[in-house]
Amino acid sequence: MLIKEYRVVLPITVEEYQVGQLYSVAEVSKNETGGGEGVEVRKNEPFENFPLLGGKFSSGQYTYKVYHLASRVPSYIRLLAPKGALEVHEEAWNAYPYCRTVITNPGYMKDGFFISIETMHCPDRGEQENVHELPPEKLKMRETTFIDIGNDPIMAKDYKETEDPSKFKSEKTGRGPLTGNWRDNVDPVMCAYKLVTVEFKWLGLQTRVEHFIQSTEQRLFLKFHREVFCWIDKWYGLTMADIRRMEEETKKELQAQIAEGEIRGSVVEE
Repeated sequence: MLIKEYRVVLPITVEEYQVGQLYSVAEVSKNETGGGEGVEVRKNEPFENFPLLGGKFSSGQYTYKVYHLASRVPSYIRLLAPKGALEVHEEAWNAYPYCRTVITNPGYMKDGFFISIETMHCPDRGEQENVHELPPEKLKMRETTFIDIGNDPIMAKDYKETEDPSKFKSEKTGRGPLTGNWRDNVDPVMCAYKLVTVEFKWLGLQTRVEHFIQSTEQRLFLKFHREVFCWIDKWYGLTMADIRRMEEETKKELQAQIAEGEIRGSVVEE
């Protein structure tokens, strides 16, 4: 088991981020789906009486997705994995400002694989030491990393100049560009505390795969949050009702895309 916490500071409010995140998830899903692979949304509905974070949160929006990922993993996993093993299931409970996402592979690895991503969104700069209320034994295991969307290096294949916070200035809000010690000075400000727990019980591959998954999560968090900020003029001012309508439209679009077209998005290059 490998536990890491990624702290992403953003120049937006916690309330704004709820809309910006959901808008961006829908857009990213469309960019990652096609040719029989990508994101299949099976459920997107309200939930109640499901206690999260010690019962502090218990209602919100539940989503159940299936990811078809054959080209998204390294070849050494593809070679070892039998047919169907590269289909992962994602359940998410969005009780904003707290969210929990659990990713599993019930068709093959069953209890031998899971990724848990717990996120708390707070109006601060990432100073809270144990926002996820980890017990002492897990707190000792946890590693903490700050992700700086303005200054951290990004992989060349992930880079787009229009999604570079160090060059982008929002027309609607006047925020940006994010350069230098921007995290110490911006207002508004918030932090997404993302606790990622990975377990991959496969003899001989456990450590390698767990580290690969964590490095992939860090890469995705950096890329995604750069997009959230640089797309702010597209989502700023939308309501949650607008977002729910968009999600329903996206679900139908994904169903059509997954059945046809070419493979898109974050294919792993060897």
